[in-house]
This record gives sequence, structure tokens and C-alpha cells, in this order.
Amino acid sequence: MNMQALAMAFLSAVTVGGLAWVFLYPMLSGEKKAEKRRASFTSGEPVLRVDDRIRNRRAQVEDSMKELEQRMAAKQKLSLSMRLSQAGLSWTKQQFIIGSCILGGGVFLLAFSFGVALLPAAGFGATAGLGLPRWVLNYLKKRREKKFLDALPDAVEVIVRGVKAGLPLFDSIKVVVADAPEPLRSEFAAIIETQTIGMPLGEACQRLYDRMPLPEANFFGIVIAIQTKSGGNLSEALGNLAKVLRDRRKMAAKIQAMSMEAKASAAIIGSLPPVVMIGVYIMTPEYISLLWTHPTGRIMLAGCVMWMATGIMVMKKMINFDF
Repeated sequence: MNMQALAMAFLSAVTVGGLAWVFLYPMLSGEKKAEKRRASFTSGEPVLRVDDRIRNRRAQVEDSMKELEQRMAAKQKLSLSMRLSQAGLSWTKQQFIIGSCILGGGVFLLAFSFGVALLPAAGFGATAGLGLPRWVLNYLKKRREKKFLDALPDAVEVIVRGVKAGLPLFDSIKVVVADAPEPLRSEFAAIIETQTIGMPLGEACQRLYDRMPLPEANFFGIVIAIQTKSGGNLSEALGNLAKVLRDRRKMAAKIQAMSMEAKASAAIIGSLPPVVMIGVYIMTPEYISLLWTHPTGRIMLAGCVMWMATGIMVMKKMINFDF
């Protein structure tokens, strides 16, 4: 096959794929509809007159939401120490960096001892030293967040019962600390410690989001902060929050159940090419070895890897839902 024609076909395919990604994917995935829906919610103006008390309460809610947006914008880039804290690790930043360097050096020496060339061995070491520890850190963080979400609705209901029984909010949080499992126990214990040194309870609860960056933790901090500023029926507000948290957990379980078929299909489709390549290589290695011995085969193999990676990212984007 003519190399120039092959290169032109490859570039044309990349161009068509890029145009489809830019123009067709937002319409197929529903992003434009979601943007229009969000715009319709934010563009409306209030038409009803309210009294001063409700107006002041609404202003306090708006101020709390603005503070929340500012905090979320500031938390886009987290430091390594904060990531370690969110993952529940007691390591320092220096210990994590030293461990990553040791892991990368070990992988480099292992690959080099098995006869891998210097440059690929260095690439394997850099990948292991930079990528693998951060992947483990994200995995531990997500696992800790899942445990926190599973225990948070029950903890909020315990606080509601304590408030209805006449206990102060601070004492109700102490009851949660005494009975709740980890990591919720340590996070609520941090709220008590922060409030003990003089910080207002509402602000201490809002700082829960710094250690546990979840919408549910934001909800809890906002409710406590608004109730401490404007007053009202705290037990009713926390009861509604507990119901919202349970409904969100049910929705997450329902989304996971509905998307499992698509995830299984994506896993099967994504694993077919390497499985077929390994099978063909075992049966007739000289037939498939042209993919990495011939220049045209290398180009085709690189294109296939690129398109497979693009397909996996598109399917992951379509399967994962935010709510």
C-alpha cells in the first residue's frame, strides 16, 4: 500500500473523528439540553413579594451558596498534603515522594535487569513512580468517601433524634462520634475539636467539605450554617437533609444498576482486540508480528491504539452520570 495514501487516510479519519467529537457528541450526550435547562433555572426572576424575614433568610442562603462556589473554585487544585488527608493516610508529603521515587527506581531496575532497553525502562520507571502512587491515592480516597456516604444518613438521623429529645446540636454530634464507624467518626471528631478551640459550629461543619469533598458534606455544612445564622426548626431541616441523602444514595444505586450492562459491554469490547492479538500470536506468531516489525504495521498499530483509547474515553463519558 502506498505510504502517502495510508497517511492521508489516517489524517482524514482523525479529522472526521475530531469533528464528530466537537459537533455531534454534545448533541448525542445531552450536554446542550442540560445547559439550556440550567440556563432556564438561573435566568428566572422572582415575581412574588415576600416579607423582610423571608427576604433576609433568602439573602443568607444566597451568601452561603456564593461562599460555597468560591470554596469549590479554590479547591480545584489540591495540594499533595490535602490529597493524603482525604485518602485517610497519615503519611507526610516527603514520605509519599520518597516512596514514589523508590517504587519508580525499583521498576526501572527490574525492567533493565530483564533486558529492556534503557529508554523504555526509564519510561516504565517514570510511569510507575508518578502514576501508580497517585492512582492508589485516588482509589483510597474514593473508597473512604464511599464509606462516609454510607454512614452519613444514619448519623444525620441520630442528630435529628438528639435535637428532638432536647439535646444541643454539639452534644448530638458527640453521640455520633461515640457510635459512628470510620471515617465518619474521625471527621465529626474533627468538627468537635475545631469548635472546641473557638470556631463557630456552622463554620466548623462547613470545613467538613475541605476534608471530604462531597456534595453531601456540602449539604450538611450549609444546613448547619444557615440554621445557626437565621434560626428555625433544626430538626425539620436535618430530617429533610437525611431524606435527601437517602434518596441520593438510592439514585446512585439505581444508576449503577442501569449502567452495569453498558459497562460490561464496554469492558468486553475493549478487551477483545488485545485478547484476539494474544490468541493469534500464540497460534501463528509470524502472521501478526508484522504489526510491530514492518513500518506500515507500526503505523496501523499506533492508529488502532489511539482509536481504541478514544472509544474507551467516549464510552466512559457516556456511562458515568453526575447528579
